[in-house]
Amino acid sequence: MKVILKETIESLGIIGSEVNVADGYARNYLLPQSKAIPATPQNRKVMEQMKVRVQAQIAKERSIAEELAVRLNEISITLSAKVADEGKLYGSITVQDIVRALQEQNVEVERRQLLLPEPIKALGTYKVPVRVYKGVEPEITVEVVPAA
Repeated sequence: MKVILKETIESLGIIGSEVNVADGYARNYLLPQSKAIPATPQNRKVMEQMKVRVQAQIAKERSIAEELAVRLNEISITLSAKVADEGKLYGSITVQDIVRALQEQNVEVERRQLLLPEPIKALGTYKVPVRVYKGVEPEITVEVVPAA
């Protein structure tokens, strides 16, 4: 089913774009939540008229994302964990731990924005990319130290 997005959805596209999604996804989520409208000729004309507003919204979202990216590039967090021999952790540092540490520094990011391929299981310094907006992915520095 083809729909026109009324807001930017990370996994689908930016506001105003026409995307093809599964019928159930459109019928059960996108349309009832008013996140999209069916891609009919009439709705396309309405979205063309709203194009100026849509472009302004995209520019606003992008500028906010770039400001956050500058702030995130400067952030460095230190997490302590219990360590076994050879610098390996007893547990692991997960996305949830990083999100919690960022919240303590008054930085709000969602778990799904952190692009940590697998949990951190050893001491050291790591660069973790954060997807703030399409094409805007700053990196935060995560340092894992032994617990005292």
